[in-house]
Amino acid sequence: MNPDDDSPPTDAAAALRLIQDQRSATARRLDPDARLLYWPWGVAWLIGFGLFFLRFTPGDRALVALPSWLPLTVLFVLLLAAAAVQATARERAYDQVSGDSAQRGRWYGYAWGLGSLGVYAGLGRISGHLPHDLAALLWSTTSVGLIGALQMAGGAIWLDRDLFRLGVWISVINLLGAFAGPGWHALVMAVAGSGGILVAGALARRRQRQLP
Repeated sequence: MNPDDDSPPTDAAAALRLIQDQRSATARRLDPDARLLYWPWGVAWLIGFGLFFLRFTPGDRALVALPSWLPLTVLFVLLLAAAAVQATARERAYDQVSGDSAQRGRWYGYAWGLGSLGVYAGLGRISGHLPHDLAALLWSTTSVGLIGALQMAGGAIWLDRDLFRLGVWISVINLLGAFAGPGWHALVMAVAGSGGILVAGALARRRQRQLP
C-alpha cells in the first residue's frame, strides 16, 4: 500500500491491519503516560518518608536535626502535588472519551479524594491524644493502607494485574512496617514503598511503548 494513497484498501488483510493500526494509535494517544501516574507518588514517598526516618529515627533520636513539623509538611505537599499531576493526566485522557470507562475513572478519582479527606479528618481528631511517635505511625500506616486498598480496587475495576499487584505489595510492606514500629515504618515506605512504585511506573511505561 502507498502511504500517501487515501483510497480504501481493496485487500481484506490490508484493511484489517489498517483497522488494528488505527486502534493502537488511538489507544496510545488516549492512554496517559504511565510515568505521570506512578512516579510522582514514588518521589513523594522517597522524600517524605525519608525525612520522617531522618528526623524520627527508632530509639527516639534524630539522625538529622530537622524541625519536627517539616517531614509531615513536606510529605503532604508532595502527596498533593502527585495527586494533582495524576488527576490532570487522567482528566486529559478521559475528556477525549465517553462511556463506562470514563465514568469508572472519574468515580475512582472521587473515591480517592473523599476517602483521603475522611481518613485525614479522623486521624486529626485522634492523633493529638497520642505520643508523637505513635501518632506519626498511626497517620502513616492508615494513609498507606488506604492507598494500597484503593490500588487493589483500581486493579479489580480495570482488570489491571500490575496495579493490583502494586496494591498488594504496598499493603504487605505497610503491615510489616507497622509491626516494626515507629521510625522503621518510615524507612520501609521510603525504600520498599517508593521503589515499588517507581519500578511499577517504569514497567508500565515500557509496556505502553511496546504496543504494536
